[in-house]
Amino acid sequence: MSSIPSDLKYLDSHEWARLESDGSVTIGISDHAQGSLGDLVFVEVPEVGRTLAKGGAAAVVESVKAASDVYSPISGEVIATNEALGASPELVNQDPYGAGWLFKLKPSNTGELAQLLDAPAYEKVVEAAH
Repeated sequence: MSSIPSDLKYLDSHEWARLESDGSVTIGISDHAQGSLGDLVFVEVPEVGRTLAKGGAAAVVESVKAASDVYSPISGEVIATNEALGASPELVNQDPYGAGWLFKLKPSNTGELAQLLDAPAYEKVVEAAH
């Protein structure tokens, strides 16, 4: 069973969002998503300063099987990217909720977080995919 941390919010397209104590939001892909993709060989993150729209394509993760768009769970400005992924895309496979995060946003509307799925709702999405 994929790990689904209860402190995160999710999109049904398998992205996660974590509200940080400084008000920023860290974004990545779920354990289920990285497991479905297989070993990642390349990760393209959005550039710092880019404004993302909720639900818009923000990044690309590429595995030996396929390339997939990563969508932004909320709207906001990119304030940081995970530089380590350029040399080590496998961090997403090894630690999708920790060292494998993709980017951080300064949210333009924190209310959008409340519209995302909580862990039990996301778990149903994952179960339905099997």
